[in-house]
Amino acid sequence: MKGTEQFGLELAELTRQLTQSVGQLGAMGLPELGTTPHETVLTGEGFRLLRYGPGGQRADRCAVLIVYALVNRPCVLDLEPGRSMIEGLLASELDVFLVEWEDPSEQDQNRGFSDYACTLLDECVEAVSALRNESTVNLLGVCQGGTFSLCYTALHSKKVRNLVTMVTPVDFHTEDNTLSQWVRKVDLDALVGCYGNVPGGLLNALFVALQPFRLGSKKYLDLVDLADDPQGLRTFARMERWIADSPDQAGRAFREFVGDLFQRNALVRGELVLDGRVVDLGDIRCPVLNVYALADHLVPASASRPLADHVASTDYSELEFDGGHIGIYVSRSAQQKVPPAVAAWLQSRP
Repeated sequence: MKGTEQFGLELAELTRQLTQSVGQLGAMGLPELGTTPHETVLTGEGFRLLRYGPGGQRADRCAVLIVYALVNRPCVLDLEPGRSMIEGLLASELDVFLVEWEDPSEQDQNRGFSDYACTLLDECVEAVSALRNESTVNLLGVCQGGTFSLCYTALHSKKVRNLVTMVTPVDFHTEDNTLSQWVRKVDLDALVGCYGNVPGGLLNALFVALQPFRLGSKKYLDLVDLADDPQGLRTFARMERWIADSPDQAGRAFREFVGDLFQRNALVRGELVLDGRVVDLGDIRCPVLNVYALADHLVPASASRPLADHVASTDYSELEFDGGHIGIYVSRSAQQKVPPAVAAWLQSRP
């Protein structure tokens, strides 16, 4: 009987704490993301180019252009003060630029992989070069944006001084790549034919299905521990807003990227053609820093490490992070390790 009574008391306390956390979340309102000061220095058809930090301190700093993925908002790189990769790069005295992809309209469904990785990215590279009065740029490609950056560097090697890839898939057919295994049999023509632009909500559901307990029930149970932690609740709310706000994907770009890479693994096979040219990773000869997460469920470390076998660079380095795909951007341990290491690596290579 005492055991039943004890269970009832614990359940009541659990309910109280969860109710308190949910009530506090509701009272907070919509959380703000991406608060590091920035300006738009270029607006193109399908993107905005942002520059961060106060203008007077940027001219003499080493510059880096961040290329993020299409599938989520880049504000996860600037989640909140203290959990911001961009903040960390600025604190490490870099001049930080970022490509912010715009949501595709119905008229943009024929925008392709090559348009993003070649044409639009080249506009951003040229703009940064002009603003900095430099002939080359440093690229920091994140996730799918890292794959874009690899392709761009291979095709435009004279425009890239140094290349940093972060949680970037290179070999899409490693045995532990669950996402790749799931999408290899998808009829992409039928999917894109049905939707035009692929809905972000559909893709978000796929990502959640990769870790249903952790990304579903568990995170709400974790709210119990945040009942008396207002800052923790604000971080939780920001992460939830970011996760829920998944942009649609231009239909053609989605079909080509998934088909060429996830299904056919064309990049490491030397069979990927963009802008009428074969993308040969062996044409990358600039210094390369490959950053990956050891507990990444979306881009396993095994999918990133093969980069070493394909680039021709004689200056190739790796940085391991003991965490996951999102933790490498937002965790406290990542803030202490990753941005300073990336900045130091770039600053040591003129």
